[in-house]
Amino acid sequence: MNRRAAAVVALPVACGLLLTGTGCGGKKDSTGAGASPTGSAERQKFAKTRFVANAGLAAGASYQWIIKPYRAGAFRKGADGRTVALVKAGLAGAFAYNRFKAALNNAKGDPTLSKAVAPLSAGVESLKGLTTKFRKGEATDGDAGAFDGVINSVKNAGKDAGAPVTDKVPSYSEIQKG
Repeated sequence: MNRRAAAVVALPVACGLLLTGTGCGGKKDSTGAGASPTGSAERQKFAKTRFVANAGLAAGASYQWIIKPYRAGAFRKGADGRTVALVKAGLAGAFAYNRFKAALNNAKGDPTLSKAVAPLSAGVESLKGLTTKFRKGEATDGDAGAFDGVINSVKNAGKDAGAPVTDKVPSYSEIQKG
């Protein structure tokens, strides 16, 4: 019985060591192709594809749960379902900020995209504080317009770099997960 217990413990430990050992070190690329076009981040595989996916999710979430309800008047005091709309907008804002940050990080892996989206970092950072305003019900026309402006800027930058971004609306449960 002691041999069996030792085998039961040894197998997961050995597998864990094997799995963690394979992720370390790795083969070095001697061609220099692994260097980033920006010099600060490692070149990513499928950088444009990842950029388009992340920016599309951010744009879709922003449009579906922030811009569209705002234009419909769902955030006005006394509006039916205002509290739910504000909570969804706050979650969508946090999700969109996270996906826009990921998209900007993905863009660093492609020379054309990195040049196109570099000026957009400040705009994306400005969205961080807006999510709190939406959650508290303090959002204004300018705040909804800011989301719209950043979305359009990222879409235009992607389009100019050969990576057109289309809105992809995530489900509400995806937004809750972050």
